[in-house]
Amino acid sequence: MTSPDYVRWFKDIGLDYVPLVGGKTASLGELYSELSSQGILVPNGFALTAEAYRHALTEGGAWQELRKLLGSIDKRRISDLARRAAAARAIVYAATEREDLRREVASAYRQLEQEYGANVAVAVRSSATAEDLPNASFAGQHESYLNVRGARDLFDACRNCFASVFTDRAISYRIDNGFDHFKVALSVAVMKMVRSDLAASGVIFTLDTESGFRDVVFVTGAYGLGENVVQGAVEPDEFYVHKPTFEAGFRAVLSRRLGGKDKKMVYARGHATTRNITTSRRNRERFCISDEDVLKLAGDAIAVEKHYSRRAGHPMPMDVEWAKDGADGELYIIQARPETVASRRTPDALENYMLKSKGTLLGEGRAVGEKIASGKVRLIKRKQDLHAFRSGEVLVAPATSPDWEPVMKIASAIITEHGGRTCHAAIVARELGVPAVVGIENITAKARNGMAVTVSCADGEVGHVYAGSLPFEVERVSITNLKKPRTEIMVNLGNPEIAFKTALMPSDGVGLARMEFIINQHIGVHPMALAMPERIKAPRDRQAVKQLTRLHKKPADFFVERLSEGVGTIAAAFYPRPVIVRLSDFKTNEYANLKAGADFEPKEENPMLGFRGAARYAHPAYAPGFALECAALRRVRDEMGLTNLKIMIPFCRRVEEARKVIQTMGQHGLQQGDGGLEIYVMCEIPNNVILIDQFAALFDGFSIGSNDLTQLTLGVDRDSDIVAFDFDERDPGMLEMLKLAVTGARRNKRHIGICGEAPANYPEIARYLAQLGIDSISVNPSSLLRTIAVVHDAEQAIETDNVVEASPARRA
Repeated sequence: MTSPDYVRWFKDIGLDYVPLVGGKTASLGELYSELSSQGILVPNGFALTAEAYRHALTEGGAWQELRKLLGSIDKRRISDLARRAAAARAIVYAATEREDLRREVASAYRQLEQEYGANVAVAVRSSATAEDLPNASFAGQHESYLNVRGARDLFDACRNCFASVFTDRAISYRIDNGFDHFKVALSVAVMKMVRSDLAASGVIFTLDTESGFRDVVFVTGAYGLGENVVQGAVEPDEFYVHKPTFEAGFRAVLSRRLGGKDKKMVYARGHATTRNITTSRRNRERFCISDEDVLKLAGDAIAVEKHYSRRAGHPMPMDVEWAKDGADGELYIIQARPETVASRRTPDALENYMLKSKGTLLGEGRAVGEKIASGKVRLIKRKQDLHAFRSGEVLVAPATSPDWEPVMKIASAIITEHGGRTCHAAIVARELGVPAVVGIENITAKARNGMAVTVSCADGEVGHVYAGSLPFEVERVSITNLKKPRTEIMVNLGNPEIAFKTALMPSDGVGLARMEFIINQHIGVHPMALAMPERIKAPRDRQAVKQLTRLHKKPADFFVERLSEGVGTIAAAFYPRPVIVRLSDFKTNEYANLKAGADFEPKEENPMLGFRGAARYAHPAYAPGFALECAALRRVRDEMGLTNLKIMIPFCRRVEEARKVIQTMGQHGLQQGDGGLEIYVMCEIPNNVILIDQFAALFDGFSIGSNDLTQLTLGVDRDSDIVAFDFDERDPGMLEMLKLAVTGARRNKRHIGICGEAPANYPEIARYLAQLGIDSISVNPSSLLRTIAVVHDAEQAIETDNVVEASPARRA
C-alpha cells in the first residue's frame, strides 16, 4: 500500500472517501473549498483513511479473530459484552501497530508543525463508514481525543481511535440498528486544535431538535472545549435564528436562553490532556458568545446544510459542531453530520401527550422530546451501578455517558442534573423515543431508588418531574385524509415554547397570540416598573428587577427583548402565515400580581369593566409601558423581518378611543399601512357591533371575542359560578350579535374572524358562522382538528341545502 492511501489532507479528499446517504458520497475536499470561499473556517488537518484501517486488520490477520470473538455475542449479557469488546479493541490496537502507518502519521504531523509551530496540539476524531447516516446518529459511540501533542502520542491516539470501533456501546448500537460489525470501517481525522479553551464552543442543529421544525437554526454553546456540551456535562446557552428572514437579509437572534455553564474544559499539563475548572460567576451570568457570533454561526450552518442537501438530492438538516478560537477570535466549523431523529418525522399524524392531573413537583429542566412516562427511579451515579437497572425504570443520574446506551434503551425516561438539549444523552434519548429532562439541579438528592415519578415533556421547552405515577392520555390523529374547509381555521396561542410544535399542525395561522402569557411567564415584572424603575417602592422588588435586567443597559431593554423574542418566536413558527398578536389585556388585579405591579395599579371593585384594554394605552398611568409594547412589536417586524405579524387592540369601547390608540401607535413607529402593517380590533363590546361601520373605517379587520361579547350582551359575569348557566353563546340574542358583526364587517370589506371555543364546542355555531360567511375561526390547538372537521361538515351541509333549495322540485 502506498502512503497516499494511508493519509489524505482534508483539502484533497475526493468523492471516494466519506459515505453520505443513499449510496451517494460526500466530497470533503469540495466542501472544504466551498466553505472557504464563503469565509467559513475549517481547521486544517488530515485523515487516516478507512482503507488504512482495513489494510492493517487484513495484514495483521485480525478479521478471523474478531469474527470468532463477536459472532455469537449477546448484548444483554453486560459483563460478557464488556469482556469481548475489550478483547476486540486489543486486537485492533495491536494490528494497527505498523511502522509504515506510524511513519505516515509522523510525516503528516511534521507538516502541521511546519505551519503552526513545534508540538502543535491536535484533535483526533473518529468517522466511521456507518456513522452519521440519516437513520442512526452513532452519537458518542467512538472515541475522540483532544489536545494531543507530539508524533508518538498522536500515533497512539490514532490507534486507540481505530480500536474504538469496538467499544461496548458501539457494538450494542450496531446490533440494535442492524449494522454488520465487519462492514464498518473507521477513519481518523486529525485536525489542528481550535483554542476554544480560551473562548467557547458548542453544537448547532439546522432545525428544532424537539419538534422537527425546519425553519430555524438552533445554536448552543458554553465556555471551553466542546466535550462538556457534547457529553451533557454543562447546561449550555441556547439561541434560535429564523432561516427564511435570515436569508432575506435580516440579522436578528430570534430568541436566547442563558445556561448555567458551571464548568469549562481547558488544556491540562502532564499525562492528562484536558481538565475541567469552575466557571467564574461573572461568566456564568452572561452569554458565552455575542449576537454577532450567533448570526455568523447560523449563516455557516445554513451553508453546510445547503451543501449536503445538494449532494443528497433532498433537504438534509445537519448537526454541526463549532469552536471559537480565543487566540485569533475566529469561529470554526469542526464537524458536520446529518441530523438523524427529528428530520425523519413524517407529518401524516399528530400525537399529543396530556397530563390529566399534576402532583408534587420535584424539579424542572430542559425537555427532550414531547412525551410523558412514569416509572420507578433508579439512581445511577457511576458505571458500576448499571447492573442493577431494570427495564421500565426511570434513569436518574448527574449526567449520562455514551457507554450507558444499552440501559438508556430500556429506560422509561431519563433525568439528569447536567446537560442541554444537544448533548449525547439528548440525541440518543430522541432516537430511542424516550422522554428526558436534563439540567435539573440536585435531582439526585431529591429522587430515591424505587420511588415512582412521572416525567413530562409535553409542555414545551421546560420539562417537569412529578412525584408519583400520574395519569396521562395520548391523542393520536391521522391527518393524511384531512379535508380542509374554505373558512380559515387558525389557532389561539400564548406560549412561545410550543410554537414550533403547534406550527406543524394544519392551521391557517394564529388568530390570537396572547401577549399576556409572555409578559407573565417570560418577563414577570410590571411593564411600568421596567419603564420607570425609580418608582418601585419595595427594596426587594428593586433588587429583583436589578438582577433580572443585569445583562441590559436599562430595564426597559429587558422588556423589549423578552417580549419581542416571545412574540417573534410565534410569528417565526407560522411564517409566512398570518399571526395576529393582541396587545396586553390584563385587568388591574392581574397586573398588580406582577412583580412591583401593586405600585402602579389602582384597586377596582370591578376590574373586568375597569382600566383595561385600549383605555390604558394612551393614558398617563400606562403610556410609558405601552411605548415598550410598541417598541417590542416594531422590533419583531422591522428588525426580525416578521411582517406576517398583525396587531390587534382589545376592549376598545369608543370610536374616539380607537383613533387615539392608532395615533399613539403611529407615534411609536407602528404606522398603519407601513410595510403592510394591519391593525385589527377585538369585536367584544356591543358598541363595536352597533357602530361597526365607524370602527371599520379605522381598522383593517375584526376578531369577535365571544367570551366578553356574550358576557356583555347577556349581562352575565363570566367568572361567576352561580350564574354560569346563563352564559351561553347559543342564546338568540348572541346569535343576532354574531350576525350583525359578520355581516357588518363583510359589508365594509373587512376581515372578520372569531377567537373562542364556541365553534368547536357547539357544531351549530360553527355552521351558523360558516353560513354567515365568516373569514376565520381561531381555537385552541387541542380543538383544531375537531373544528376543521366540524366546519368542513357545516360547509358541506350548507352546499347540500343550497342545492336542495335551488332544485325544481323545491321551487315547485
